[in-house]
Amino acid sequence: MNKAVILANGEFPKSKIPLQILENNNFLICCDGAINNLLKINVKPNLIIGDLDSINEELKVKFVDILIKIPDQNTNDLTKAINWCVANSITEVTIIGATGKREDHTIANISLLVKYIKLLKVKIVTDYGVFTPISKTTKFISEKGQQVSIFSLDCNSKISSENLKYPLQNLQLESWWMGTLNESVDNNFTIICDDESRVIVYQTLV
Repeated sequence: MNKAVILANGEFPKSKIPLQILENNNFLICCDGAINNLLKINVKPNLIIGDLDSINEELKVKFVDILIKIPDQNTNDLTKAINWCVANSITEVTIIGATGKREDHTIANISLLVKYIKLLKVKIVTDYGVFTPISKTTKFISEKGQQVSIFSLDCNSKISSENLKYPLQNLQLESWWMGTLNESVDNNFTIICDDESRVIVYQTLV
């Protein structure tokens, strides 16, 4: 086992692709508060991780064998789940349910992707698209017409692109809006950046 799916406690997915990921996973980790919605689609997790403040006593008893309590208040439940994956030699993680509900939680979860990239291969899948962090020049599989946005967490990094409708040429993305609303013009595109950059690429689901 080197791949896992993590269900965070944001808005539960409604669209086909993230639901299929949940239903066809090899190993599913559920952040504690998300278990309530997961049970509605009759999917059982392999582990439930968190500070366990969002799960009722009945479910604590039902799932006692797969509960992992991590009381540390300096990290959120999603980070606790990621850290467990790293400690258990999981190298690739897909996160579902990381957006929606409170906007501050959404921003925090997306921005944390660049921290996780040094630990394992990771992405967030939503009802609408996929967020992928990169720290070096990366080629993405795409489709012509797919909508693409690029967010840099380092305003001094210079970013270029290939196969995007509006090319980036050594552009410093000083504000989050500057790399948004682009479009792939082929079956792949490339984001060119310096090593150790902190960039998040968003692709709409197609």
